[in-house]
Amino acid sequence: MFELLTPKQMTEADKAAVKAGVPSLRLMQNAGIAAADAIRARFSPCRTLVLCGPGNNGGDGFVVARLLTEKGWPVRLALFGEPQKLKGDAAANAKRWHGLVEPATPHLLEGAELIVDALLGAGLDREVAGSLAELVAAIDRADAAKVAIDVPSGLDGETGEVRGVAPRADLTVSFFRKKPGHLLQPGRALCGDLVLADIGIPETVLQAIRPRLFENRPGLWRLPQAAPDGHKYGRGHCLIVSGPPLRTGAARLAALSAARAGAGLVSIAGTEQALAVHAAHLTAIMLKPAATAGALAGLLEDRRLNAVVAGPAMGIGPMTHQSVLAILASGAAAVLDADAISTFQGDGRALYGAIAERPDRPVVLTPHDGEFDRLFPAWSGTRIDRALQAARLCGATVLLKGSDTVIAAPDGRAAINANAPASLATAGSGDALAGIIGGLLARGMTGFEAACAGAWLHGEAANAFDGPGLTADDLPGLIPKALAGAVAGFQAEEV
Repeated sequence: MFELLTPKQMTEADKAAVKAGVPSLRLMQNAGIAAADAIRARFSPCRTLVLCGPGNNGGDGFVVARLLTEKGWPVRLALFGEPQKLKGDAAANAKRWHGLVEPATPHLLEGAELIVDALLGAGLDREVAGSLAELVAAIDRADAAKVAIDVPSGLDGETGEVRGVAPRADLTVSFFRKKPGHLLQPGRALCGDLVLADIGIPETVLQAIRPRLFENRPGLWRLPQAAPDGHKYGRGHCLIVSGPPLRTGAARLAALSAARAGAGLVSIAGTEQALAVHAAHLTAIMLKPAATAGALAGLLEDRRLNAVVAGPAMGIGPMTHQSVLAILASGAAAVLDADAISTFQGDGRALYGAIAERPDRPVVLTPHDGEFDRLFPAWSGTRIDRALQAARLCGATVLLKGSDTVIAAPDGRAAINANAPASLATAGSGDALAGIIGGLLARGMTGFEAACAGAWLHGEAANAFDGPGLTADDLPGLIPKALAGAVAGFQAEEV
C-alpha cells in the first residue's frame, strides 16, 4: 500500500469500485464504520459534535454520528447547508439519522469534548471563505479533541496546502490509499495521527489508475544482501571528495555514514593538508591524495571505486566545478550535494550534459530548497511537480530535502518521505544523508531506490536517538538500528 492517490485518482478508484460491483452506499457505510471504530479505539464516550458538510464527506459524518449514538455516545449533529439539498448517498445516510440536525455554527462548539470534522473532503478546489471559514477557524480554536474525516477541512489533499484556513486534527481517518496532502507539509502536521482504512475498494482498480507517486518506506525498495561468500569489493567502494583543511568535517560525516550504510570500502580524496586532518580522526576510512580535478579523474580510473559523493563543504568555484565534471565523466555512480550543486548556478546545462553523456550509471542530486532554486528554473507547482520537472530536465534522481522530502526519478516516479523528525534540522545532517546514499549506490542500488532508502534510513536513524540533543555526529552510529528497522519493515510488508 505504497501508492498515493490524488483526490481525482481517488474519485476514479471509487467509480471503478462501483463499476466492479461495490455499491457506493456500501463504500460510504464502510467509511463511516471505519471512522467510528477509530474514534472508539482512541477516545472514551464523551460529548461529541459531528459537523457535516453538504457532500459525501458529510455523508460519512452522518454514518459516524449514527454509529456512535448506537454505542451510547452523547452525540449532536450539525449540518453546514440545508438538509433538503443533500444528494445521493449523503441524503440516504441523512435519512438514517433519527436525531436532530442543527445548523452548523461556531457557537455549537462550546462544551463539546470531541469534534468530528466531516465538513470538506480532500478534493477542495477553492479557498474556504465566509461563514464556512469562520466555522473551520472555530474548530481550530476549540478546546476539544478533533477527528478529521479524510482530511482536516480546508486542507488540499493533493498539495498539502491550506486553502484559507484549516484546523489541526488529533486524528485523521482516511480510506483505501493515502493522499499526497497527508504527507506534504503543512498537511502532515495538521492531520495528526493518520489511520488508513479498508472500505472494500478492490485493489484491482489501481491497474487502470497506474499511480506513479508513492509513500517512501521499506518494501518500496529492498536493501541489497551481502553474499555469504562475498568480499569487501563485492559491497562496493565509495569515494568521498573532501573540502579544504578547515572544512573537513562534512566529508568525514559522509564517509562514516557510507560505511555504516554497508559500502565494503570507503575512502576520502583530498589535498595532503586536508588528509592530514582526516588522519587524526579516522581509522577504517582510507585516504587518497587528489589535489586537482585531474588527480581525482586519475583515481576514478580504478573501476572498483564505483560510487562518489561530492559537494559537502567542498566550496563553490572552478575546482569543485571541474571535479564534478571529472566524476561524471568517470562513469561512477554519483551523489551531488551542497556545493557540487551550487557551483553550477547559471551553468546548469553543463551539468545536465555531463549527466546525459553516461546514462548507464545512476546520479542523485540532493538539494535543499535554496540549492534547488540555484540550479533549476523557478517553476510553479507543488514540491512533487518541481522535483519531477528537475529530474526530467537533468536526467538524474532528484531528492528535494525538507521535512517532507520528495524523491523524483527521470522516468516519472516520485516518493514522499514522511518519517524524518524535526531534530534532523541540524548542521551536517545533509552530509550524513549524502553518505548513506553513496554507500547504497556502492552496493549496487539504482539511483531512485538508493535515494528513497537513504532518506528513510536517515529519518529512522534520527528517530532511534533517545531524547533531545541530536547532532549530525550521532547519525552514523544510529544507522545500524535504522538498517535493522528497514529489514523488519520489509518483512512486515511481505506478511
